[in-house]
Amino acid sequence: MNAPTQIPVGYSRTLRLREMLQSNRLEFLMEAHNGISARIAKEAGFKAIWGSGLSISAQFGVRDNNEASWTQVVDNLEFMADASDLPILLDGDTGYGNFNNVRRLVKKLEQRGIAGVCIEDKQFPKTNSFINGEAQPLADIDEFCGKIKAGKDSQSDPNFSIVARVEALIAGWGMEEALKRAEAYRQAGADAILIHSKLSKPDEILTFAREWAGRGPLVIVPTKYYSTPTDAFRQAGISCVIWANHLIRGAVSAMQAIAKEIHDSETLVNVEDRIASVNEIFRLQDADEYSAAENLYLTAANEKRSAIVLAASRGAGLAALTEDRPKVMLPVAGKPLLRHLVEAFKKESINDITVVGGYRADAIESGGIRLVVNEQHETTGELASLRCAVKHLNGDTVISYGDLLFRSYILRDLAESDSEFTVVVDSSQTPKAGESATDFAYCSTGDDRALFGQKVWLESVVGAGQSLTDGRAPQGRWIGLFRTRAAGNLRLLSALSDLSGEHPNFRKLDMAALLNALIAAGHKIEVQYVHGHWRGVNDLDDFRRAGDFAHGQTPIGSEGAENARD
Repeated sequence: MNAPTQIPVGYSRTLRLREMLQSNRLEFLMEAHNGISARIAKEAGFKAIWGSGLSISAQFGVRDNNEASWTQVVDNLEFMADASDLPILLDGDTGYGNFNNVRRLVKKLEQRGIAGVCIEDKQFPKTNSFINGEAQPLADIDEFCGKIKAGKDSQSDPNFSIVARVEALIAGWGMEEALKRAEAYRQAGADAILIHSKLSKPDEILTFAREWAGRGPLVIVPTKYYSTPTDAFRQAGISCVIWANHLIRGAVSAMQAIAKEIHDSETLVNVEDRIASVNEIFRLQDADEYSAAENLYLTAANEKRSAIVLAASRGAGLAALTEDRPKVMLPVAGKPLLRHLVEAFKKESINDITVVGGYRADAIESGGIRLVVNEQHETTGELASLRCAVKHLNGDTVISYGDLLFRSYILRDLAESDSEFTVVVDSSQTPKAGESATDFAYCSTGDDRALFGQKVWLESVVGAGQSLTDGRAPQGRWIGLFRTRAAGNLRLLSALSDLSGEHPNFRKLDMAALLNALIAAGHKIEVQYVHGHWRGVNDLDDFRRAGDFAHGQTPIGSEGAENARD
């Protein structure tokens, strides 16, 4: 792929096209019909674009006889001009009417950054020259000269070019008539003459060029006499060659073949490696520029938010349901558990979501998420999974267990917390006899809803294999939601790194160990209390209750809505 040409400041598109028309060496214009084809033409190395009437009409799905209005054509050209900085010469048919239409057309083209227009000496509405061209009437010479003069008088940029296209050879009026018309158009102010022929050999064109004898720039369109060696055009003194419709024809051939293959085979496997990747489309759309601009302009007003979901486990209490899928893909109220979580994040504008899979990660639906895999999930714990995703710790980040359902306000309040670190603790949860103590939290004060505005701080969380503190009751249970603001990310990574290097059993550590390490390092973790309004899915009983809870979240008025259950 050619490197983009650096255009000097002030070197306008109109000036570049004029220099090509007047150049002593043969120049080439490539057809384009929309923004992406214009960009492709530029990347191929072409210096200018032919805005083909045939191709633009074809991409609209209409005939090349002015069925697409001139305003639709001009609107399409604007996308082409935005997608590429190359000069565009529009195939302007007959000028879309009389002299007055040409005046308005020139003004509108200049406003859209188009470098020039080619108009042909046929009558409006026109039909493509290769469709019964000899039966198509030509315009009166004086009337067509009036169009050229009107266009030249209307342009505000002295370098805007008007090319006059002579159709006499196509219509069968002969060489003498073609030369007569070309000279009249030159005298009327045309910046170049386009001489057209539908013969499969270049005889008419080369004869015309010889008789023309360099009186002005000469442009040709060798669609029919395509096998002629290009050096023959150089030797004849041709200024510019237009490759007039080959990108649209190439696209049509490819689309026909691909559509037929997919229809017949009912699979994409036979075509995926033979077509452009989705990333290539993104590149041609300049997606990277948008990402850079987003970082530049949106950071201050809308800080980047991300989420990391720990979803590597099968679910020990759900083995009967998870033979072919991980716990997060179990259906709850009609959709996978993970989808409930992803939708909750996206409602809070948390769109950068990384899911750490492990057991049957191949069964995790990856739409709307980034999937990374803890390949050692069978022998490691939550912190090992988190370490697989730390490079995606971007901006304010929520770290979540993958088996959670919760009411929307919980995530909203967590995301809006101004503390560097924040956890959600359910004050309604108290240890039951025989129950694991894991995730129960000790806090600076209990949940007293009368003390609005008073911050509560986490003191410790009971980790796997640990016991409750003798003689002291926990203030609730951490539900598996933790938020770090962007400013705390480096401190979190440092604590994770220290545990990795210092703790002899790091591979088995859970999130509680990281929370306790942050507290031990002197970092404050705010507690956001809730009183129910969430569900974890750890066993079959939890799974049954999760469906009731999720149905209770259905918007009022939706089919099957039920009251939310705590």
